[in-house]
Amino acid sequence: MKAERLVKYRRISPAHLNQDKMKRYEKFADEVAELIRRGVLAPGEKVPSVRHASRTYGISPSTVFQAYYLLEDRGLIVARARSGYFVREHAQRPLHEPEIARRQAETTDVDVSELVFSVLDSLKDPDTVPFGSAFPSPDLFPLPRLARSMAQSIRDMPAQEIIADMTGGNGHLRRQLALRYMVSGVMLPPGELVITNGAMEALNLCLQAVTSPGDLVAIEAPAFYATLQVLERLKLKAVEIPVHPREGMDLEALADSLARLPIKACWCMSNLQNPLGASMSEDRKRALYELLHTHQVPLIEDDVYAELYFDNQPPKPVKSFDRDGLVMHCSSFSKCLAPGYRVGWVAGGRFAERIGRLKLMTTISPSVPAQAAIADYLQHGGYDRHLRKLRHALEAQQDAMLASAARHFPASTRVTRPSGGYFLWFEFPETVDSLQLFQQALAQGISLAPGPIFSATRRFANCARLNYGYPWNTRSEQAMELLGRMLRSF
Repeated sequence: MKAERLVKYRRISPAHLNQDKMKRYEKFADEVAELIRRGVLAPGEKVPSVRHASRTYGISPSTVFQAYYLLEDRGLIVARARSGYFVREHAQRPLHEPEIARRQAETTDVDVSELVFSVLDSLKDPDTVPFGSAFPSPDLFPLPRLARSMAQSIRDMPAQEIIADMTGGNGHLRRQLALRYMVSGVMLPPGELVITNGAMEALNLCLQAVTSPGDLVAIEAPAFYATLQVLERLKLKAVEIPVHPREGMDLEALADSLARLPIKACWCMSNLQNPLGASMSEDRKRALYELLHTHQVPLIEDDVYAELYFDNQPPKPVKSFDRDGLVMHCSSFSKCLAPGYRVGWVAGGRFAERIGRLKLMTTISPSVPAQAAIADYLQHGGYDRHLRKLRHALEAQQDAMLASAARHFPASTRVTRPSGGYFLWFEFPETVDSLQLFQQALAQGISLAPGPIFSATRRFANCARLNYGYPWNTRSEQAMELLGRMLRSF
C-alpha cells in the first residue's frame, strides 16, 4: 500500500520538476519528504522498505539507503532496530536547526555563579515539571539492582581492600573501566585511571593540574554552566569558542584563538555536548587533537554523555587519537547508571600522577562501597542491556518533545536534533527574554534552563535548554502547550 502511494504521488513531487543536477538519492529523499509534508506518510508510520522503494522507483538499494540516511539527518525519519524506518512524530512541521553564531573570541572574566544558583535553587520543588533538570528521571536507572550489588560487594570485600582502595580507587572498577576503554580502541596504561567523586571533581582536578589563576582556558559557547562555575572558582579566564549544533566546536575559531592568545587548556565535550547535544565526527575529533598537539595545549575531554548515543555505533572519544598523553578524558556513571553515587574518573594521560596527588590533597577517595557496587554491576548486572533500554527510552522521549514543540511553539523557533543524550536547545524569536520566560514558567510550575547561564558573557538571551529525560505524559504535554502560549506573549 505504501509503495502504491509513492507511485501515486510521484508525479507531483518537486524533485521531478527541477534540479537535474541533484543526485538520484537526493531527488528520492525530496520526494519522500514531500509525502511526509503532505501527510501521505503520517507521523509514526513505517516508510516503504528498501526493497519496495527500489522496485517502485527503479533505483538501486544503495540509492534508497543514501536517501534514507539523508532523511534521518534532516530529522524526518528514524531507524528502529530490526523494524525499518519510520516517520518521526514531529516530522509534519519540523522546526529548523539553530545557526552557529560566529565572532572573534576574546578573554572573559567569569562571574555567573549567582545567576546559576538562583536558577538551580528554583528547581528543587518535586512538583515542578522538570524541563530544567540536569539529570534524567531516576526511574530509568536500575537502582534496586545496584543496591543488591552494593550489599554483595561489601559483604565479600576483604578488610584490607577498604583501606587500599582509598587511594587509587577500587581495583575491580578500574579493571572494568580499562576493559571498556579497550573496546573503544583506547589502550590505557595501568596507572592512568584515577577514580574521582563524580566527573566534576575529575574536571576540577584536570584544570588545577595544568593551569594557574589568571590563565586562559578555551571553552565552548554555549557551555555547561558548571564549566563556568569551575573557571570562576579557580579564577581562570574564559575564551568562548562557538559550537555548531551538529558539528561541535568551531575548529577555525579555536585555531584563531590559539594563534592569538596564550591559552593554557581547552575544555570540550566532543560527544553529545551539553547544552546543544552536538557530536563531532571522527575526522573533526582527529583535527581537534592535531590542532591542540601543534600548540601543545592540553585537552580536558568532558565525556559524561557518551554512553547515551542513539546511533548503532558508540562514538569514539578524542582520547582515542591521543599519542602522547595530551588528553585528559573525564566521565562518570551519574548520567547513565547511578545518579547520587558520585563515582567518576579521569584517564589523565601524562598528567595522571599530578591529578592523583591533587586528589590526595583534597577529597582522598570517593565512597568505597559505591565504587564496589558499580564494579560488581559492570561485571554481573547487565550494564549494556540497561544502556540499550535507557537509550531506547530517551530516543522515544526526544521524539515526543520535538513533536510537542512543533505543535505548540512559534514556527520561527529553532531546535537542535541531537543523536543522543536528553537535552534539546531551543532558539526562540529574538523578542523572547529567556530569563523572563524562566520566571513566568516557574510561577506556573514549569522549570527550564535559560540561555544566559550557559555563557560567561551572558549571551543566548533568547535561548533555553529543555530536558526530555523524564517519561512523557499528559502533564509534559500541557507544560509545552503553556510554554508555547508564554512564548507568543513576548
